Amino acid sequence: MKLSVIIPSYNEAGTISGQLEALTTQQWYQPWEIIISDNGSTDETVAIAEQYQERLPNLQIVDSSDRQGAAHARNVGASVAAGEALAFCDADDEVAAGWVSAMGEALSQHDFVAGKREYTKLNEPWTLTYRPLTQVDKLLTSHPPYLPHASSSNLGIKRSIHEAVGGFDETMLKVQDTDYCWRVQLAGIKLHFVPEAVVHYRLRDRLRAIYRQARLAGEYNVLLYKKYKALGMPKLSWKAGLKSWWRILKQSPQIFSQQNRMKWVAHFARRWGRLQGCIKYQVLAL
Repeated sequence: MKLSVIIPSYNEAGTISGQLEALTTQQWYQPWEIIISDNGSTDETVAIAEQYQERLPNLQIVDSSDRQGAAHARNVGASVAAGEALAFCDADDEVAAGWVSAMGEALSQHDFVAGKREYTKLNEPWTLTYRPLTQVDKLLTSHPPYLPHASSSNLGIKRSIHEAVGGFDETMLKVQDTDYCWRVQLAGIKLHFVPEAVVHYRLRDRLRAIYRQARLAGEYNVLLYKKYKALGMPKLSWKAGLKSWWRILKQSPQIFSQQNRMKWVAHFARRWGRLQGCIKYQVLAL
């Protein structure tokens, strides 16, 4: 088996059929498989996935409900994978035409790769304004700048390297893909951008979900800073953090504007999460 496509899932009954439909159209001359790693869904996610096993004979479903978190689900999927290389995507997105072959070919040339994210197919126009649209034409970068990284929604790696670095850090509920990318690169493996491997990425479109995603990202970014500042990550300025809070407070009237509310909430939630992270992890990273 050349490639294993690993999809973590948790209560994705409303979206997983779109991803699996997209995978039914994929073709590659090398053998490949799909692994749904279900993290304890209580809806119809598993039943829907089982309906695709006739159309996707290379599809298997594994149980990763013993520990919550997408990182654990990905690691469990990788542990049963037969492929020489692993390609990660998500149950609420959709791979574009040619994604499997693009990832497979890229991983025959490189050890670690990331594809392109496309935002217009699965999202309402207003959702494209509340956050930066990243990983479109290049890898992601951090603030402050450190090593490049990519989302686990479109990421590929040789299985031997995944195993060598210990997989995804299961203690991180958010930004575990950033941590994963940095650990792989610190082990001496370069991350390559592959624009031919496209995933249609789904943004959050509900206020509570946007707030939670941004708050957790802020909190775990502090943990990343604590973890990597001794390894060369530039020091954060507390003055810059205070200025960011001042800008958010000045822009607070935007919460009354339907057009700007989501953007303001996302910015506030990220900063609030960072403040919570500073307290939780006892590090100054405003």
